[in-house]
Amino acid sequence: MSDVSVRELGSDIAAWDAFVQQTPAATFFHRAGWKQVIETSFGHRCHFLYAERAGRIEGVLPLAHVNSRLFANALISTPFCVYGGAAATTEAARDALYARACELAEKLEVEYFESREPQPTHEDWPRKDLYFTFRREIADNDEDNLKAIPRKQRAVIRKACQAGLDWSIDSSTDRLYDLYVYNMRSLGTPPVAQKYLDCLQSVFGSDCEILTITHEATPVASVLSFYFRDEILPYYSGAGPQARDYKANDYLYWALMSHATERGVKWFDFGRSKRDTGPYHFKRHWGFEPQPLPYEYYMVGIDHMPDLSPNNPKYAYFIRAWQKLPLRVTRMLGPWLARDLG
Repeated sequence: MSDVSVRELGSDIAAWDAFVQQTPAATFFHRAGWKQVIETSFGHRCHFLYAERAGRIEGVLPLAHVNSRLFANALISTPFCVYGGAAATTEAARDALYARACELAEKLEVEYFESREPQPTHEDWPRKDLYFTFRREIADNDEDNLKAIPRKQRAVIRKACQAGLDWSIDSSTDRLYDLYVYNMRSLGTPPVAQKYLDCLQSVFGSDCEILTITHEATPVASVLSFYFRDEILPYYSGAGPQARDYKANDYLYWALMSHATERGVKWFDFGRSKRDTGPYHFKRHWGFEPQPLPYEYYMVGIDHMPDLSPNNPKYAYFIRAWQKLPLRVTRMLGPWLARDLG
């Protein structure tokens, strides 16, 4: 019988984060700070589980209970995050964590437990093939990084560099949030609240950074990125109505890559995109190859995988209607809806 025990995170935050920092299977989204962020920003109860043996952590599994009347009642690892699932150094710890998560899902009477795995883990669980991630190693200098980008995209970047754009690091989320809300309305998607982005900055400090592109002092594009070990993860972004004219999005990610190399970053994680969408192809044009994200499901109250994606035809009318709303309305109503769409 295994002598691994599973506990819920309390005051052992330092030990949890030390384990995450040194464990290859762990990601930025396994950090303990997400518990505070999710509970404070969205009000969802978190259950951050860790497995230990002889007083030493051997695995962690962050979980949040998202109970929505509009969308779903689910246990998720982890909402608002690209990656999740158990990060463990032993098979016994991993198995114990998943067993406890399934027990918790049954106890909470959720519809399903969603585990956002970076790699296939449960062969007998239903698995979604909608999302892909884009991640590759980068060089320590601009010249080699530019050479690694396909020729056509390289030409676009050079043109963007001649458009009179500049960039700076922001200490607040104000400029980013205005551009982000505008961008999300164009996509027909409710935006998260600004207080959530503020909370990310507060909790993660210098590991959460905002880079903003300006043209003649006017903000045209911006991105909030996470830093973890030797990688950067651009995560929340926005672009205004002038961005396309100046190719500001291309300049944004080139400036970010250049800035990241100065911080000693070796890996650029371009984030999650749905298959065959605009962002999916944009990232491929930069020379990043899609890697499937096998999100897996343990069914409790339903017998089919949920589909909360904007690609679901039943949301088509809502998306079109949202795109026509005034910005002030989307800014007011969006966070109320987005809190349950993690």
